[in-house]
Amino acid sequence: MGLINLTPAQLRQAADLKDQIASLEEQLTAIFGGSATPTSIPVAKPVVANKGGMSAAGKARIVAAQKLRWAKIKAGQPAFKPAAVAKPAKKKFTMSAAAKAKISAAAKARWAKIRGTKK
Repeated sequence: MGLINLTPAQLRQAADLKDQIASLEEQLTAIFGGSATPTSIPVAKPVVANKGGMSAAGKARIVAAQKLRWAKIKAGQPAFKPAAVAKPAKKKFTMSAAAKAKISAAAKARWAKIRGTKK
């Protein structure tokens, strides 16, 4: 929650708490006879949510299982795989001039019909 979202009453309460903390720190300083630094007073660490990390043992189990799977897969394959025989290239398809003209004429007729003019 940012300071912008606080009400005036909450801000006053926070200021009062800060004053109380300052007075308590002064009392601690008087008791210990020196400065009460944060290192001299044990402070609880904030709780951090678990980000789903993996333990070393869990990772080792996964690695071992994957190696076993690959070993099984490779056991069924021949040791030497011959190179594939190259196939002759297919002849490229070429369209005759008459076929191109026929397709062009049909396309022009379709567009003429769409536009409402007939040639």
